[in-house]
Amino acid sequence: MDFVVYLLRILFFLVSLCGTAVGARHFLHMFQLNSYKPNVQRRWLNENQRQALLLWLPAAGGFLFWPKAAKVPLKMTSRAKRLVAAYALLTVLWYALAWRFAFPLGLEFFFFWIWQSNAPYVLLAANWLNRPIEAAVRRHYTGEAVRKLRSHPSLIVIGITGSYGKTSVKHYLNTLLRAKYNVLITPGGVNTPMGVVRCVREELSAAHEIFLCEMGAKNRGDIKELCDLVQPQHGILTAVGPQHLESFGAIETIIATKFELADALPPHGTLFANIDSEPIAKTIGSYPNTITYSAGSAGSYHAKDRSVNENGTSFTFVTPQGDQERFTSRLIGAHNIVNLVGAAAAAHALGVPLEQLKGQMRKIAPVPHRLELIDRGDVLVIDDGYNSNPAGAKAALDTLALFEGLKILVTPGMIELGARQAQLNYIFGLQAAAVCDVIALIGPALTKPIYDGAIEGGFPPEQIIVANALPEAIAQVNALSAPRKVILLENDLPDNFDTVR
Repeated sequence: MDFVVYLLRILFFLVSLCGTAVGARHFLHMFQLNSYKPNVQRRWLNENQRQALLLWLPAAGGFLFWPKAAKVPLKMTSRAKRLVAAYALLTVLWYALAWRFAFPLGLEFFFFWIWQSNAPYVLLAANWLNRPIEAAVRRHYTGEAVRKLRSHPSLIVIGITGSYGKTSVKHYLNTLLRAKYNVLITPGGVNTPMGVVRCVREELSAAHEIFLCEMGAKNRGDIKELCDLVQPQHGILTAVGPQHLESFGAIETIIATKFELADALPPHGTLFANIDSEPIAKTIGSYPNTITYSAGSAGSYHAKDRSVNENGTSFTFVTPQGDQERFTSRLIGAHNIVNLVGAAAAAHALGVPLEQLKGQMRKIAPVPHRLELIDRGDVLVIDDGYNSNPAGAKAALDTLALFEGLKILVTPGMIELGARQAQLNYIFGLQAAAVCDVIALIGPALTKPIYDGAIEGGFPPEQIIVANALPEAIAQVNALSAPRKVILLENDLPDNFDTVR
């Protein structure tokens, strides 16, 4: 009998260890999605206490987080492996203590429970232990990237930042510049220091003439850090708005952070600034060597005679010298015009003639998940799934209004907007009520302000679908009967903003 009890206790030990490992994997995934930032992870844990509390279930609690399909899967990078190693070391030490002192007394259950229920915080402790190693690794790779950049003195580096529009402008400018230059760009939406370092180390070659570096920020000093790394000669400010208010705190901090790019430019450098963005227009006056651009008539480079429909956009591009050229693009949405003008302004200033710009403009393709059209015959999907912001959400609704058919909005709402999040989602609901025939909301709690705004805007409640997850919302939308459906997918929350699956 004692032998059976002993075996059961060992079995419980192994089950607890496995459950802890599975739970830790989940929180490692969330930590990776939170950019390995301890403060962000702690805030996330406070906002998702239900996930952490599930680990308090004895032994098998960790198995509630058995790996499921994720939008962005956990990547076992070198850093993730080092974090796993540190976590494993701490776990071995704790379980060794349990085996030595608790197991003889029959108290192993208590020891295992303490460790499992605190797995998210043990992971943060492991990250703290690894700080010297991570700092050394970061210095090594950053040093390599800096040396490689400095070994290309003729390389023209252009920094691109803004609350929104920076990825689009980067891709558009890349297409335009390729008429004359060999261009390297940071891939996709990569815009963090280590992402830029990896791009430089792995992709920069002696053949490249221009490097387009997208610069993202969630905190004051983030843009300066990137500028110190790549030392841009020119910069583009695409727009400033209430994006990432949760970490910035105030719009004034966002403005100051984005203008760190302008502050970093050398005396001979040029700043291209979108003065359709009011915060930029109000701040730009104190900066020399600035070329402004606009979708209206205000900028040095600007557009006139604009035409927007479901087939694309066209406008007349006007240079500071008064030269003009009619441009046509297959991109949809009036908001894209200012991004196209900004990209064309920078390309023209760098020596690409208007005639070549005209041909390249026709080649510009939509950036994936940014008002990307997916035509399925009787169903047209407008994929605007990339992280949404108030200006982008309004532009997406304006684009939806261009199309004929049953207009359907599918959205989980906007996030990272701080104290204004509920208000801005409420306004989004008001705007949606004026355009949509059906509104499908994902996540009852987060989307409640959108629901309230839509109802306040006179939208019939029976035309609002409230679902717990995207597949459920899509299934209900697919069940709707209409000769033609136009579905706007606005925003797609990452896994760390989902509820427990």
